[in-house]
Amino acid sequence: MRDERKLLVDMNTFVKKCVNLAPGIAISLVIGLAAWVLGKFLPEIGGPIFAILLGMLIALAWKKKGAAASGISFTSKYVLQTAVALLGFGLNLAVVAQTGWQSLPIIVVTITVALVLAWLMSKALRMTSNTATLIGVGSSICGGSAIAATAPVIKARDEEVAQSISVIFLFNVIAALLFPLLGMACGMSTTSGEVFGIFSGTAVNDTSSVTAAAATWDTMWRLGSATLDKAVTVKLTRTLAIIPITLVLAILVQRKQAAQEGSESKSTFSLKRAFPQFILWFIVASLITTLAGFMGVAPESFNLLKELSKFFVIMAMAAIGLNSDIVHLIKTGGKPLLLGAVCWIGITISSLLMMIALGLL
Repeated sequence: MRDERKLLVDMNTFVKKCVNLAPGIAISLVIGLAAWVLGKFLPEIGGPIFAILLGMLIALAWKKKGAAASGISFTSKYVLQTAVALLGFGLNLAVVAQTGWQSLPIIVVTITVALVLAWLMSKALRMTSNTATLIGVGSSICGGSAIAATAPVIKARDEEVAQSISVIFLFNVIAALLFPLLGMACGMSTTSGEVFGIFSGTAVNDTSSVTAAAATWDTMWRLGSATLDKAVTVKLTRTLAIIPITLVLAILVQRKQAAQEGSESKSTFSLKRAFPQFILWFIVASLITTLAGFMGVAPESFNLLKELSKFFVIMAMAAIGLNSDIVHLIKTGGKPLLLGAVCWIGITISSLLMMIALGLL
């Protein structure tokens, strides 16, 4: 009898919580759907950017969220983490191991360069460490997905996430437009898509812009999809960097908290507590995809989960936009833009130099 009563109380609490969260989740869902449709029409911009912009524009007139506040916060945090976990269903580790190894030295160098530059610029410009970290990982790993994975780990505020995503988007667009011209200027092979595929896969951060740049090169030189196939594989290899980067950041964050709380907390450091659970599920999803590939399951079988991951990112970005102040972001956007530019230029130059060192150019 007591167990039944406890179960009823638990169910009642759960229902109340769902009811409290529903308005904010529903609003984020509606904005997310609108942004998703717009992103389909203009893939160069993409759904996440439309979602943030729509959310911020609505927030200009809707200052007090009232009953929707808790649901919006839930979406910006937990739906975002779910999106990152589902991202693993697009990552076949066997494919990466077979064809992505060639680009690994370039990826390691470009990520290192970007993170070091982000740290140095944050000190020089006296920026918040969270914004600098998000722009650094977003520039060097995989744009919005890396920011989505990193933000919960370092406990970044929604405005910091929105600002970082906006900076990354700007340089994505520039890269998609300029990189084919830069490839020609550098004398990259026009009879094979391998060289430009490696370049765009290592130096352009977001998947949409990598796809745009590589597809443009294929069209320019009538290479079918050779460049795109190589670029996407290299991009998948870069995505793996999410795992060690978030783990290191999680450990640093917990150690910093322990140091602030005193010596007693230092002795209770736990790797299990530091390791982000959603990154664990990202790894599990990647392993499932890899094992399914060995068993002959077609990659297309995971398309629904991959699309769901993308939509959850869009939905979470809508919630982040709703919690952001666009006026404040514009007023304080100079330093993040400068940091993003330095990271972008550093990644591009280091990628080209590594390709020369490896005999690819």
